[in-house]
Amino acid sequence: MVSKNQIKTITSLQQKKYRKQYKLFFAEGIKVVQELLNSNFELHQLFTTQEIFTGLDNSRVELIAEAELKKISALATPNVCLALFVMPEEKPVPDNGLIVALDDVRDPGNLGTIIRLCDWFGISHLVCSEQCVDVFNPKVVQATMGSITRVNVVYTDLEAYLDKTSLPIFGTFMDGENIYSESLPENGIIVMGNEANGISKPIEYKVGHKIAIPRFGNLQQTESLNVATAASIILSEFRRNFSGK
Repeated sequence: MVSKNQIKTITSLQQKKYRKQYKLFFAEGIKVVQELLNSNFELHQLFTTQEIFTGLDNSRVELIAEAELKKISALATPNVCLALFVMPEEKPVPDNGLIVALDDVRDPGNLGTIIRLCDWFGISHLVCSEQCVDVFNPKVVQATMGSITRVNVVYTDLEAYLDKTSLPIFGTFMDGENIYSESLPENGIIVMGNEANGISKPIEYKVGHKIAIPRFGNLQQTESLNVATAASIILSEFRRNFSGK
């Protein structure tokens, strides 16, 4: 049975300040939870309505009723299980390879999708400005569908980070060079901007290569692409461009 204190603690983890205080986050659903269990993330406690997980320390697994799961779930329709995990330490980001950097991306779904894209395109490190939505927000964790276990997400002063790198810096702008005409490297940093305002001025000054996804519609009236949609096209083109050499 889930105690009142457990309910209070788990539901408080929907807020960033309590995740930082307890150094815990939670994930829901069999697929996401199983991905985390199979990774090097440390399980704190697992609550489940079905005995479907094997090989775990019994003291960390609690079989509960569906009504109890509803009390701790952040989902409109709870999905069999909810697990608490210890927040891992951030890993250093090397100054090589292809790296994605996010400037003030606020939507949890966008961040989760971008993490999945990094995983898909073999990008191991994602650098976020301190204003970005928290990677351990339950909606972000859910949207990653387990890719959170394979992509190192780091929060830092993005301006200072870009100042220190020796890698070429690419940024997405409406008036940038057509990405389909550019020669794209294997190593570099790709900066994606805020959903409403794009890349901020201080970060724009750090960008050495401005790129754009051209519009092909006859009316040319679409203002911009969703940041996650744009990321999928840009990452695909970087990978295609280099693999074609």
